[in-house]
Amino acid sequence: MVHPTPHDLKTACETLADRDHVMARIYTTLGPPEWRTAPASFETLARSVIYQLLSTKAAATIWGRLGDLLDGDVNQNSILAADETALRACGVSRPKIRHMRAIAEAVLSGALDFDRLRHSDIGPARAELVAVKGIGPWTAEIFLMNAVGHLDAFPVGDVGLMEGYRRAAEDAERLASKPFSELAKTWRPYRGVAAHLLWNWRNNMP
Repeated sequence: MVHPTPHDLKTACETLADRDHVMARIYTTLGPPEWRTAPASFETLARSVIYQLLSTKAAATIWGRLGDLLDGDVNQNSILAADETALRACGVSRPKIRHMRAIAEAVLSGALDFDRLRHSDIGPARAELVAVKGIGPWTAEIFLMNAVGHLDAFPVGDVGLMEGYRRAAEDAERLASKPFSELAKTWRPYRGVAAHLLWNWRNNMP
């Protein structure tokens, strides 16, 4: 699996625009979105763990301290070797330390294999990720989208996506998670592209 080409994105956006008038509005106004990318690596997953349930500013501060502690090399070996007290001093909670270490152990054991994920269909890839303690469905979908390039990966329940759709549709209220997830099924097999369109609208339009 590779990240989508401009042609891939154009084809997906045109398909989505044909199916959904809100997607058509976003695409017509802003054009194809820039695909968010990240390395398929332990560091990318560890960063997701740190950023969960925190403001961007607070998470960035903790992530910076962690990078300083590990000399800029956040990997499965450095996390397992790091002293827990030192990790806690960076602001990393005990549950997040456990989660990062569980992911690190899965990488080292081969239970989580990034090369295998790149060449897997989305179903098996998703199952491999969520089987690891510390990787929930949202983190798995974001990783499959940004680090692996799956066009149909979709973080169900992402409030930013629901808010982006509300704004683009000019609705008074956001859809709840369940009806929004049902709506997203109509965007298959390009739900990941739909997510990028919605983020693009939320971040660039008043």
